[in-house]
Parts: sequence; structure tokens; C-alpha cells
Amino acid sequence: MKILIFQHLACETAGIFIELWTADGHSLHVIALDEGDQIPPLESYDLLAVMGGPMDVWQEAEHPWLIAEKAAIKHWVQTLNRPYFGICLGHQLLAVSLGGEARPMPRSEVGLTQISQTGAGRSDPIFAHLPAEMTTLQWHGVEVTTLPADTVVLASNTACAVQAMRVGRHAYGVQYHLEILPSTVIDWQTIQEYRAALHAVIGADAAQTLEAEVAPHLPEFRRIAVQINQGLKALIV
Repeated sequence: MKILIFQHLACETAGIFIELWTADGHSLHVIALDEGDQIPPLESYDLLAVMGGPMDVWQEAEHPWLIAEKAAIKHWVQTLNRPYFGICLGHQLLAVSLGGEARPMPRSEVGLTQISQTGAGRSDPIFAHLPAEMTTLQWHGVEVTTLPADTVVLASNTACAVQAMRVGRHAYGVQYHLEILPSTVIDWQTIQEYRAALHAVIGADAAQTLEAEVAPHLPEFRRIAVQINQGLKALIV
């Protein structure tokens, strides 16, 4: 496969998926949009993966490249009809690019939280193979509030109703982070916006122990990432 990755911050990579895709022998093309990389013609790629970032989906004045990115996502999903996988900001961008909405949450969701599959999730080709209840790492203050057409919610919790969704047959978005590596929590705390959100929600003392709290969950995050990766590969035709 040829995989195109939209990245919005140097430390927010595809993480464990990079390892999985490299091991499978896929060709990876990373576009650092925040660093001025231009989006290439999309037609030669098999999968589009869109990562997280500290910016918000509506901040086009501050980040003009969001305009081209949204247009590319819409073209990819609606015209090319090829598999899409978005994480956090990439999940929100999937929604707004196709006519949905994402808005600030009453309270940011940061840290380890539980999510549950919906009925649609239990019958989804990919999510049906995942645990019905999952511990996840969250780090967001925006949520999808209006779904695009032809969208089903695959997972939810009380803090955020749209934790995972599928648009049509090929496009998936997850609000939480399962791509993380052992260094991710520390790396993200160097980003001012992320550190501020973390301290506001769980406090500075708890922030210092978050890395240790996340570490025991990394093997399970990896297992889930492997299952999602297998499901995405099955969508390639």
C-alpha cells in the first residue's frame, strides 16, 4: 500500500501505526502541513491517515492550510471513496470536511477514560473485533457535535458522544489516542496547549504521574491498533 499521512505537529505522528505499516512493507508519505508541506495529488494513494494537533478545525485564519486539507479529505472520501483513518483532530476534520460540526466541549477530556461500543460498533467490520469496553487515552477539548450524512457512531462515553465513527463504508475517525508510544505522554507535555489542558483537567500533580498510569495500557493499545490496522487493510480493493 501507499499511505499518505497528514501531520499537524512534529510530535503527533502516527506512532505505533508507523511501526505496523513499515513492518508490512507499505510506502509512507508524511505531509507536515504545519511546516508548509503541500498536499500531493491523491490518486496514487491507498489510505489517508490524518493525525492530531493543537489547532482547532475552525482556525483557518491562523492555519490557512486547513482549507486545502479539508478539501483534500472531502475529495478523498466522497470522490475517490478510499479508506480514511483519522485520530483526534483527524477525526474532527473528517466530520467537518463532510458537512458535520465540531465544537468546544463544556469540559476537556484528558487522561485515561473508558469508552463503550454502540450497537453500530458491535456490528462494524472493524470495531466488532475490538473490546466492547475500552480504556483509552484522551487529550481533547473539542468534540464532534453534528454528524455528516451516512455516518454511524461506533463508540461513545458520557463526556463525548462521538468517540468513534464511520462515514460510509471506508472512512473511520476515533477521538481518542491508541497510536501512542512510550514517550508520547512526556512529549506532549512539552506542548503549551496540551500541558495547559492536562493541568486544568487532572491537575499538575496528577499530570506528573500520567506517564506511569498510561504505561501498563500500552500493550492493549497496541493490540487494538493491530486489529484496526488489519481491518483497514481489508478495505483496500
